[in-house]
Amino acid sequence: MTDAAPEATRDAAAVLKVPQEVLDHFAKLGVDPATFSGGHLGEKLGIRIVEASGDRVVGTMPVDGNQQPYGLLHGGASAALAETLGSVGAMLHAGPGRYAVGVDLNATHHRSATSGLVTGVATAVFKGRTAATYEIAITDDTGKRVTSCRLTCMLRDL
Repeated sequence: MTDAAPEATRDAAAVLKVPQEVLDHFAKLGVDPATFSGGHLGEKLGIRIVEASGDRVVGTMPVDGNQQPYGLLHGGASAALAETLGSVGAMLHAGPGRYAVGVDLNATHHRSATSGLVTGVATAVFKGRTAATYEIAITDDTGKRVTSCRLTCMLRDL
């Protein structure tokens, strides 16, 4: 970490346990460190990464603003949260000089959410040299499962 790094980036590195060079890369692109892999879509959806490692990634997303016309959390927003969290884990597993590309996403929606925050927890189930797979459980404020996902990412060199 350098003293030249913006304070928000240093704080995110400490909280998220993400390598500083990863956060610096996204900061140069103008991306908030709290949404470093969700990019501009993550910002629009309100995704916030609260824990990140190659083994486990946790993030939240508000239901408000991410609803379909009937007032329920949009399934596509849940899928975007899942892909964001799994991709962060895969990128961190891949290591410096590599990146992750989602190649398969499966989502099963179990129940609706109409308010509050949903929390996604991505857990690695396979971490190889060229691919990584994560299971993502998305729950509502009461801890009830809303969506179950599985994401497989291809790992590539920059």
